[in-house]
Amino acid sequence: MTIQLSTTVRDAMLDAIETAIGTSALLQVFTGAPPANCATADSGTKLLEYALASDWASAAAAGSKSLSGLTLSSNGLANGTAGYFRFKDSTGTTCHMQGTITATGGGGDATMDNTSVVSGQAVQVPTWSWTEPGA
Repeated sequence: MTIQLSTTVRDAMLDAIETAIGTSALLQVFTGAPPANCATADSGTKLLEYALASDWASAAAAGSKSLSGLTLSSNGLANGTAGYFRFKDSTGTTCHMQGTITATGGGGDATMDNTSVVSGQAVQVPTWSWTEPGA
């Protein structure tokens, strides 16, 4: 049997993520495959860094949560192909969430319309949401 959670529990889990990461978090994008887990050091080349708003995510509803203050914009820090993302605390030292990035339709945890980043290129994040499993 597959475990199922109520919408109330799923929403609470999502809101706890924002609380645990803290205010003014950072979203970073790197080349290559994600490290083994969040406790493992960054790998690849950092391509992008987005400073998120103090209250950086909406309140969870219906088991889903999205970033606030969109559209995010950042200039490429280096040339490369986006492979994974990390959400870190405001100091950029502690990773709390990571996942893969692929081109739209590629099946990644996050998708970009163009994963090729050029140094100095403006790259925007127009939407971002995640859904807690267990419905």
